[in-house]
Amino acid sequence: MADPSSYRPQPGQIPDSPGVYKFRDEHRRVIYVGKAKSLRQRLASYFQDLAGLHPRTATMVTTAASVEWTVVSTEVEALQLEYSWIKEFDPRFNVKYRDDKSYPSLAVTLNEEYPRVQVMRGPKKKGVRYFGPYGHAWAIRETVDLMLRVFPVRTCSAGVFKRSAQIGRPCLLGYIGKCSAPCVGRISPEDHRELAEEFCDFMAGRTGAQLSRLERQMHEAAEEMEYEKAARLRDDLGALRRAMEKNAVVLADATDADLIALAEDELEAAVQIFHVRGGRVRGQRGWVTDKVEAVDTAGLVEHALQQLYGEEQGEGVPREVLVPALPEDPAAVAEWLGQHRGSQVSLRVPQRGDKKDLMETVRRNAQQSLALHKTKRAADLTTRSRALEEIAEALGLDSAPLRIECFDISHLQGQDVVASMVVFEDGLARKGEYRRFQVKGRVGDTQVWHGEGQDDVRSMHEVVSRRFRRYLQEKLKTGEWTAEDGEDEGPREAEDGRPRRFAYPPQLVVVDGGQPQVAAAQRALDELGITDVAVCGLAKRLEEVWLPGEEDPVVLPRTSEGLYLLQRVRDEAHRFAIQYQRNKRGKRIKASPLDAVPGLGETRKQALVKHFGSVKRLRQATIDQICEVPGIGRKTAETVAAALARATPAAPAVNTATGEIIEDEAPAPAGIPSDRGNRP
Repeated sequence: MADPSSYRPQPGQIPDSPGVYKFRDEHRRVIYVGKAKSLRQRLASYFQDLAGLHPRTATMVTTAASVEWTVVSTEVEALQLEYSWIKEFDPRFNVKYRDDKSYPSLAVTLNEEYPRVQVMRGPKKKGVRYFGPYGHAWAIRETVDLMLRVFPVRTCSAGVFKRSAQIGRPCLLGYIGKCSAPCVGRISPEDHRELAEEFCDFMAGRTGAQLSRLERQMHEAAEEMEYEKAARLRDDLGALRRAMEKNAVVLADATDADLIALAEDELEAAVQIFHVRGGRVRGQRGWVTDKVEAVDTAGLVEHALQQLYGEEQGEGVPREVLVPALPEDPAAVAEWLGQHRGSQVSLRVPQRGDKKDLMETVRRNAQQSLALHKTKRAADLTTRSRALEEIAEALGLDSAPLRIECFDISHLQGQDVVASMVVFEDGLARKGEYRRFQVKGRVGDTQVWHGEGQDDVRSMHEVVSRRFRRYLQEKLKTGEWTAEDGEDEGPREAEDGRPRRFAYPPQLVVVDGGQPQVAAAQRALDELGITDVAVCGLAKRLEEVWLPGEEDPVVLPRTSEGLYLLQRVRDEAHRFAIQYQRNKRGKRIKASPLDAVPGLGETRKQALVKHFGSVKRLRQATIDQICEVPGIGRKTAETVAAALARATPAAPAVNTATGEIIEDEAPAPAGIPSDRGNRP
């Protein structure tokens, strides 16, 4: 691990101008590429105290061994050079979107003498007109089959075309009228190219002229009593309308736009793009990527735009690009897009109307894509087995941990402290086994600490102690059990009718945190005499795995399935704890005695509680003391005092900051070890 100060450039060496920079490792491999309006300011941000950097940024600068830069004249040039270098060097710390599958497009090879309509995948070629991408190749073939009645463009390969020209007979499509048979000279190259261009116009959304022309020809044939021709034209009209129906109209103003939406968590991000042409959704594609660098939504959008339009030219870039958040420099990105299109491009966030509604649809698709990606990875039995084996090997366990329990603490500035316990068995979540805890500063009948100064370490010790105290209790008794106050607030019975118990010990306890939280959890198990449960912690800083008593963490590769499983367990515990904490806070705010004061808004309520520390102390204050709070006049102070005097406290103890009622906890049953005297 390199020290960033060892290769830090002198401040005067770095120019204060736009440019692109590269970080290289000790083997001279490029590991990160970035751009900046001011190279001096941007690079200086990397060489600060490592504790102040984002964990992923800290990992990058300690992996690097040198940094170099290239000055450019404009921010648009920096954007283009950054894209080129990312494509050339494939840096490991840059976000790289990769298609979650290879999307097919409908292509018309206008660069050939006789243009051909075909399904194409992979990189785009110059001189070929593309439509899509589409979700499935069969959808393209169905559309093309309908349109060949009206636009009988060549669809055969070069080999078939050459052989038909040699033998002087067209293929089957030429005999049934779905090819104009240019191979045998039934149509001139000029007329066939015009037919291919009409096909492209129709696919691009300019359908009105073609439909009007066919309808006019149909009526003319009927008037001249050419009924067979009129019937054929009628069928052609029906085929084109069916082809149009395959693309739903979503915008009424014939808009040409791409809509880009994101769904992300701390580890991964999914991108979905809807291609709208002529007001219709002509294609859809999606990407999923690991967030290997410290990047926000705006940064993800910029990376997506670079990789989506970096090699596009002309109409491949639409007139309008709608995004969920604007990049850091939207004007430069819009100018860069305009250079690729050859005309002005609008880059904006939709605020209202049909476009905002469609953007919401794209966002839901992105969320489903991310959820499906995670589900597929978690649902694979082989992958789960490998993950459990990797965890056992990394932690030195005798066998794979088939049952994993994870604990997390959640609070708001030290108040409303709660905890969660989630359970994974065989790598899958067992939501029926989840538990929620109210942290009260006691273990059993021993008061460990009071509301002031609660912290995650002591909270973790309490929660782990309470969970395994219940486990020991279940081993000593039979029959129903009564949950401690605040625990197991769901139904009392599982789906199979058995009582929900703490009787099943895990093979592995995971805590959300680093060395201090791990030590607290291990101490709780030691105090209870439990020796057959392993403990580890997963720290969010660098995704390091900490073991009790070890000075250095276990670092699993980012591609490790074991690390991915631990991250999923940790994130689920975090989600469950935050959900419980928000629910409690919402109930407490709703039931505040200050709600009864007329004309007192949320801002002044919070100011009063913050000034006095609790509703209990506010109730004891004089009117003159209440008037000292900014924004509170004497009349309002009198109203507050009168309202609180009428209110009756619901319990003897009140939360020191918010006025929430705290109930006493019943003593632990006899026969269970206590940690009395082991805490301050």
